[in-house]
Amino acid sequence: MKTVIKSCDKCLEEFSAELADLTDYAKRAKNGKLTESQSRDILKHFEETHELALNVITQYFRQIGKGPFSGSRDLTVEAFHADLIDDGKAWLDIVIDRIQYNPIYDIDTQENFLENIQKRYIRLLQRFEETMGKKLNE
Repeated sequence: MKTVIKSCDKCLEEFSAELADLTDYAKRAKNGKLTESQSRDILKHFEETHELALNVITQYFRQIGKGPFSGSRDLTVEAFHADLIDDGKAWLDIVIDRIQYNPIYDIDTQENFLENIQKRYIRLLQRFEETMGKKLNE
């Protein structure tokens, strides 16, 4: 069975919908300490949102004839150089936080990761959405 490659516009739509869900979960959870359920929801939606952002970047580069890239780190660096993202270091921090949060590691990074999602990463993803919307409408 042949896999249909999604357009960059379609990937951006999926990303935007997931980002809206993530933002909604984060807003609902802002009041005080997060419950375990709220934490799980935010982490799940963040991971999905970040993956969809990487899909948008991949499709954009495919459209312009760049790539393939060996992983999220290389893709992130190239996206920064192409002005798709405005803070390369913070986006690389996302990659590192996701790796460290992986349950196979013993260190407990969930609290720090959740704080970064709410205070830094959602804004980065919102700026990316705006930038990609402009790029695709050029």
